[in-house]
Amino acid sequence: MGSRDRSSDDTAIQLLRASNVALKGYYMLEIEVSDIKQATSSGFHASKGLNYHAGVLFKVPISKVTNGNRTIKRICFFEESFDTFHIVPSEDNGCGTFSITLKKLPEFRAMQLMLKKLKLPNNALRTNDKTYDIYNALFSKPDVGDYKNWINTCEVGVMPSINNSAQLIANLAVCPLMSIVCPVYNTKPEWLDACFNSVLNQTYSNWQLVIVDDASNMPESIECLKRWQAKNDARINIVFREINGHICEATNTGLALATGDYICFLDHDDMLAPQALIELANSINQNPGVQIIYSDEDLMSESGERITPHFKSDWNPELLLAHNYITHLCCYKSNVIKQLDGMREGLDGAQDYDLILRASRIVRPENIIHIPKILYHWRMVEGSTAMSSGAKSYATQAGLKALQDHMAHINPMANVNHSERENFYKVNWPVSDEIFSQAKVTVIIPTRDGLEVLKPCVEGLIHNTKYKNLEVIIVDNGSIKTETLNYFKQLSPYPFIKIIRDDSPFNYSALNNHAVQESSGELICLLNNDIEIIHDDWLSEMVSLAIRPEVGCVGAKLLYPDDTIQHAGVIMGLGGYAAHSHRGTGRHEAGYFCRAQVRQNLSAVTAACLLVRREVYMQVNGLDEQFEVAYNDVDFCLRVKAAGYQNIYTPYAELYHHESRTRGSDGTKAKQKRFDNEKSFLLERWSDVIKHDPFYNQNLTRAREDFSIGCI
Repeated sequence: MGSRDRSSDDTAIQLLRASNVALKGYYMLEIEVSDIKQATSSGFHASKGLNYHAGVLFKVPISKVTNGNRTIKRICFFEESFDTFHIVPSEDNGCGTFSITLKKLPEFRAMQLMLKKLKLPNNALRTNDKTYDIYNALFSKPDVGDYKNWINTCEVGVMPSINNSAQLIANLAVCPLMSIVCPVYNTKPEWLDACFNSVLNQTYSNWQLVIVDDASNMPESIECLKRWQAKNDARINIVFREINGHICEATNTGLALATGDYICFLDHDDMLAPQALIELANSINQNPGVQIIYSDEDLMSESGERITPHFKSDWNPELLLAHNYITHLCCYKSNVIKQLDGMREGLDGAQDYDLILRASRIVRPENIIHIPKILYHWRMVEGSTAMSSGAKSYATQAGLKALQDHMAHINPMANVNHSERENFYKVNWPVSDEIFSQAKVTVIIPTRDGLEVLKPCVEGLIHNTKYKNLEVIIVDNGSIKTETLNYFKQLSPYPFIKIIRDDSPFNYSALNNHAVQESSGELICLLNNDIEIIHDDWLSEMVSLAIRPEVGCVGAKLLYPDDTIQHAGVIMGLGGYAAHSHRGTGRHEAGYFCRAQVRQNLSAVTAACLLVRREVYMQVNGLDEQFEVAYNDVDFCLRVKAAGYQNIYTPYAELYHHESRTRGSDGTKAKQKRFDNEKSFLLERWSDVIKHDPFYNQNLTRAREDFSIGCI
């Protein structure tokens, strides 16, 4: 155990050194901190001797601490014996004191704690090593300091209204009245003051603030509200309810008094960014038909420090069925709220989720606008879902009911369950016996030899695929090995498998188009020969989505053999063109706001495992054969999307992908030229979506696949 005062100028300090102490195995690292001026992430190193650069680094997020002490804990694993422990805090911490304690943990206890942190069942992972790897990755996310740097260097670039609000207001053709409804109950006065001042300090002045006190019994809260009432600002309306009715009733009380053209909601301990309303007004002017507007948001500590941004997707109806990714700030045209009759009572804690779900049934997608800017600061208060998703179990249950009621209107045969992750849900779309018997799936597998991967792929279709209404077409593109040709003969007892010989030069698009012409299935599954099936329900999951009339392409979660993600959908613009979402993320890791583990709309998915209805495939004329090898699937998905269909990634169809084991190298000059040409084709045809993928926020990096923060 040791401590370190950051008033000194050294960058590292030796905390533990004893000849009879050797760090090996699992330990609980407890760090007591005080006087930390800025949130950041500190590095802790275990090593042999004083050279910490040769040791093992453990990252720990450190929050701002201005009063008292705070203890932060994490599990560390030391693979070999170390005798020295160092701390290298970020220079952003300012002065501060760190007190370190290491407590030895039995392996079984460490496993229990890590699985609990990951919200995984005890049998979820294959090995203890993998459990620790996934747990450790939780602490390898971008530093809190990255967001602070983004605020200082990038936010002004995406927030022109910060500095030129007067010009923006002068350019508005209409200045809609914005009603802000804020239910209040027993709130700390300092948070009420901060909340209301965030409205008073708006750069846009045509607003109405409706504050509804839901029968508070905390004297200081009531006194604070009376002080605000005494300001006699005509724009501020304060109502004191005599009976506590909870948030839905209180909100409806406020809605009855709201006279604005548009209505938005503000929680009593949160804050609006100063330019929030001018951004809403500007968006209304730019999009005259807009009926719903939502923005990005961030979390802030109880002291008001901004620490975790949520940079959201544009309108993403499939993602909304997994959780309420919309949350704050959300603004509705007043006639939408009236048509929906306000909040539904009995759904307290998930009233905003219920509202957006119901609104999505009456508002057209083109009239739902996302502003990719941080306009709302959500305070992490003890007992708030901002601090812990498990803080309000009643809210989780209310969210489930809201989604169940919504699905009863969308598809009464579907059922909704909690997912393995708190506050996330899973819709089980029905696949009836009639569909099983009538909707044949043609699986197309191009190959040239590669028996070592082809055979497990085909055997998985035969023996490990529950969906049995199959036609399998293997496109033999010039196999010459005796063992491959013999294997083809061994497949003759299976009447649903046929081999098509095509000796033309390799063109992935042409091979698949040819096979589709020879197929009879109502659905087409493009499948690489190096795919290994894991679960027998993979195809049933994909069929349940692809048969929906609004859906185009469905893509699966593909894993490398080491159980890291190879594909969780395709993001346009990554690397300048397109790349896979969450590549390298652990199989069970959440990813960015759980997006690796939930269904969602995306611009494209990989054809390594892609399912689409035949009618859709034919409507867009199949794969474009000028894309011989690269980007043919991306181009296909974008054409399907342009035709009006939704493309969906599902993590509930998991397969291994032994990537490109049979294709060979792209290193020749001819192949490089072909690849460059295909990139040019993609850029020429799809420059707009490459510049702005609607399902990937412009404030996230284009340089990596991990959804980390980046400037435009």
